[in-house]
Amino acid sequence: MATADVTVMGAGVIGLSIAWACVRRGARVQVIDPGGVAAGASGGIVGALAPHVPEQWNDKKAFQLSSLLMAQAFWAKVAVASGRTTGYARTGRLQPLADEAAIALAQSRAIGAAQLWQGQADWRVVPATHAAWEPPSPTGLLIHDTLTALIHPRQATLALAAAITAQGGAILRCGDPQGKVVWATGAAGLEQMTACHTRLVGAGVKGQAALLRHDASELPQLFVDTLHIVPHLDGTVAIGSTTERDFVDGTATDDKLDALIAKARAALPALQNAPVVARWAGVRPRSRSRAPMLGRHPFIAGAFIANGGFKIGFGMAPKMAQVMADLLIDDRDTIPADFDPAASL
Repeated sequence: MATADVTVMGAGVIGLSIAWACVRRGARVQVIDPGGVAAGASGGIVGALAPHVPEQWNDKKAFQLSSLLMAQAFWAKVAVASGRTTGYARTGRLQPLADEAAIALAQSRAIGAAQLWQGQADWRVVPATHAAWEPPSPTGLLIHDTLTALIHPRQATLALAAAITAQGGAILRCGDPQGKVVWATGAAGLEQMTACHTRLVGAGVKGQAALLRHDASELPQLFVDTLHIVPHLDGTVAIGSTTERDFVDGTATDDKLDALIAKARAALPALQNAPVVARWAGVRPRSRSRAPMLGRHPFIAGAFIANGGFKIGFGMAPKMAQVMADLLIDDRDTIPADFDPAASL
């Protein structure tokens, strides 16, 4: 291609989403990643796009809400441009309520959702129906929110890459950065910044997940005792994930995943005999502040950064792409102050 206006270093969901947003604004874009598309955490299998709880509202939660509300149109356009499925569906989520205190908190949050979610989604306390696809609830009550969505991470990331190339962008394993350069290199990028600084900037956190063969497509995802149970549209159910800060091999699965699968089977009898069809492990980038890092790169003059998506990278991707394209293409800074990379230094 001719000289690029924008080079994105990193072909995970954040880097590719930014590249896609820039391509759609008419920029010439190249993405460079020696590992290829979805080589890191974006090649995962869980894809729970769940909102922050509607209380103690702040800029990060407002940003995520905006992104989740943008997601359906964002991923639909990716699917059309690429001719590939992304696995996106906004099917909601069910969570059991353990006791009276949990009920009271959930009802308080329902009031918060009514005020904060702009009438575009609900958070309600509902009676359990004892359906097969429903987590057992000690109180007989569940939280049902209609904002939560799901996506198939690897399918969606591959679709983004295909959409970019279909619009004239380039996806490369190697090459020279040209134009404005965005570093979206995940956990490795956080480690490199830490090496340039006097204290921790961020680190990788390992997660393990499994894919079971069980068709519950179009049904809500479940959140039971910190466990995400995500029924994908392709007739599989994702179980995830662990959170491991100390590990040797970020891509190896072990007995921690076995325990996760057993926990899911115990929580939902419908999965008791569902065969495991895939096991996955990967390292997700977590900034020290726990907020995404967006804006000008603190250690590379003239460059930009988009990192630290951690567990909410796919949910944040549409809005992160929008504000980074504002900055890169229009020279307009619409990024929340809390996401300033300096906040993680």
